[in-house]
Amino acid sequence: MIKIGDFARLSQVSVVTLRYYDEMDLLKPVKVDSCTGYRFYSSDQLSRLNRILALKDLGFSLEQIKLMLTDDLTVEQLRSMLTMQRKEVEKRLADEQERLARIEARLRQIALEDKMPKYDVVVKTVPAMLVAARRVSIPTNDQVPQYLRPAFTEAYEYVRKQGAKDTGPCFALWHSPADVYENEDAEAVVPIDRPLKGTERVNVYELPSTQVAAVVHQGNFEEFTQGHAALLEWIDANGYQNAGPYREIYIKCQTMSDTTTEIQFPVEKV
Repeated sequence: MIKIGDFARLSQVSVVTLRYYDEMDLLKPVKVDSCTGYRFYSSDQLSRLNRILALKDLGFSLEQIKLMLTDDLTVEQLRSMLTMQRKEVEKRLADEQERLARIEARLRQIALEDKMPKYDVVVKTVPAMLVAARRVSIPTNDQVPQYLRPAFTEAYEYVRKQGAKDTGPCFALWHSPADVYENEDAEAVVPIDRPLKGTERVNVYELPSTQVAAVVHQGNFEEFTQGHAALLEWIDANGYQNAGPYREIYIKCQTMSDTTTEIQFPVEKV
């Protein structure tokens, strides 16, 4: 028998780790001194320990390893677990490759502008939400306020008359591409807390969960289209493409010079 300290040195595993493996029923000592509680191991256990370490190196958790070391595990089950682990590793590698591509794109942007970017793009998943929306057609881009403002007012009035509540900031949902400035198709959208019947003018429906690339514009509202340009440039540089109507979320608008607007473009990998 080999003392736990010697076994630890022989296997290059810490005594703390061996004790933990004992608690996990992964590697039990062959003997425990009844008086001192000192653990003893056998040289025959080195092969089992090596298998534990090898499986851990492949990324398996100790709980998974414990299952894999059972005598009734079949070859097919082992193959299945290894295949699943391979897919997880491949997914992590793909994620890291995408992160590397974003870093390279940021470096190129800094090199071109020779300054810190004004906008930081974040890819996130927007949860599904129930909304009340008034859809309008806007003849020209300079008429956006005179069409959207009454559309928002109509949506809010309908929601309140029905006894419902808004659950977040209102936003415009643009069905026309960002580079279209005539006959723009847009919705004035209000998130709500409960299903409503809707009317011919105010539609109530659920917006599905969507992956978006987003930037936040703070400051003068007249300059917020710079956020659109930065976002579209980032989407193109990072291997994404637009995947549906985009959103302008009006978070704060105390004055035209003091606003906070989040711009979200639904995206998917090319």
